[in-house]
Amino acid sequence: MTVYLRSLETAVPPTVLIQSEARDVFAAQPGLTRLGSRLVSTCFDSAAIDTRFTAVEELTKDSRAENPRFFDPATGLLLSPSTKVRNDIFASEATKLFIEAAQKALDACSGIDLLDITHLITVSCTGFFNPGPDYKIVRALGLNPAVQRYHLGFMGCYAAFPALRAAKSFCEADPEAVVLVVCAELCSLHVRTSNDPDTIMGSALFADGAAAAIVTAREFPGEPALLQLDHFETVLTPVGEESMAWNIGDEGFEMVLGNYVPHIIDDHIIGALEPLLSRESALLGLPYRHIRHWAIHPGGRSILDKVQSRLDLSDEQLVPARETLRNFGNMSSATVLFVIKHILDLPPAEGELDGAADGDERICSMAFGPGLTVETALFTKIRDPRRADPARPETAAEPGRQQPVEPEQAHPDLAQPASALA
Repeated sequence: MTVYLRSLETAVPPTVLIQSEARDVFAAQPGLTRLGSRLVSTCFDSAAIDTRFTAVEELTKDSRAENPRFFDPATGLLLSPSTKVRNDIFASEATKLFIEAAQKALDACSGIDLLDITHLITVSCTGFFNPGPDYKIVRALGLNPAVQRYHLGFMGCYAAFPALRAAKSFCEADPEAVVLVVCAELCSLHVRTSNDPDTIMGSALFADGAAAAIVTAREFPGEPALLQLDHFETVLTPVGEESMAWNIGDEGFEMVLGNYVPHIIDDHIIGALEPLLSRESALLGLPYRHIRHWAIHPGGRSILDKVQSRLDLSDEQLVPARETLRNFGNMSSATVLFVIKHILDLPPAEGELDGAADGDERICSMAFGPGLTVETALFTKIRDPRRADPARPETAAEPGRQQPVEPEQAHPDLAQPASALA
C-alpha cells in the first residue's frame, strides 16, 4: 500500500532574533571569561545563521516587561528563570504554534474534512504539559473527540521521522486512516549565559518553529499528493552517547552538543545510510549525488559540511538545508520538515531521473539526535502537472509556502523586524 504526504506547512513565532545582535548581547554578559567571550563570538559568527525566531517576546530591546524574566533591556542582562517559569511559557506559547501549524496543514488539503482525521501525532522535546498539545489541537480545531492521539516527547532533533513512520504504519494498517502530524519546538526558552562551550553553541544555534503534515493512503481526485513515503530506517552509531544529549536542569533544559559530533557523523554516515538505500536495489551502490534531493537536518554548519564532503554532494543539493539554517536556525524536530518543504517548493528538476517513476524525483533525508541516533528516510516527490500550467500561479505566490528567500523575506515580520536581544 502506498502512503502519501498530502500537505506540509510551517509556522514560526513573530519575534525575530538577529544573529549579530544576539551575539553582542551574549558576549557582553558579566561573568564570562576571556575564553568564554571568544567562544561566544566564534560560535555565533560561524553558525551560518542570519535570523531566528523566538516565542519569548521580551527578548527584544523594545520590550518593556514590568518584571523581566529572560532579558532586561535596561541593563542588558540575560536572566536565569527557573525551569518552571520556562515550562509555563512553553505551555501557552507552544500551544499557539501547534494549533497554527495544524490549521495550516488542514487548510492546504482541501479534500480533507476535519472529521476525516483519525489519528493525531504531536512531537516536542522543549516542554511538557497535560492535557497536552494533542488535546489542545483537538479542542481548538474541532477534530473528532474520538481521534487517536499520540505524543512523542523528548526525543530530540530526529523525532519528526518516528512520527512520520508511525503515521505510515497507521495508514498501512487502516487504508481509511488520515493522520495529522505536528511538531513544535520552543528551543529559545532554554538559552542562558554560560562559559560552557555546549551551552554557548546551543545559544548560537537553536530557535523556535513548528511544522505539520497530513499523511494518508486515501486517494483524493483532483488533489495531487506532495510526497510518497517510501522507507524509514534508524541507526545508532557505536559511539556518541556522551556527545549529544538533552537533560533537564534547574534553570531550563541543558544541551550537550560536543564538538566531536560532526566527526562522529563523518565517520558513520555511510553505514547509517546503507540500511535505507539497500531497500531499493536501484539506489544501492549509486553515487550519492545521483539521488536528486537531500533533506538533511541542519544541526549546525559543520555537520552539513561533513555530510556534503563525505557523500560528495553538490552545493545545490545542500541549498535547502543551508537556507533553512540561515533563515530559521535549528528548531529541533521541526527543522527537517522545513527543509523538505523547501524541496517541495522547488520547480520540477530536469534531466536524468534517479530511480523514481517518470516525472517524479527522489528525496533522501536524514536527521541526527541524542544517542547518537541517525534517522533516515526515502521519499518520492510527486510532480504536480498543474505546476507546469502557465495559467496557474507560481508556488511562490501561494500563501504559507516557504521559499529559498533572503532573510528579510523569510517571514512577514522581517520587513520591519523587532530588533531582538539588543
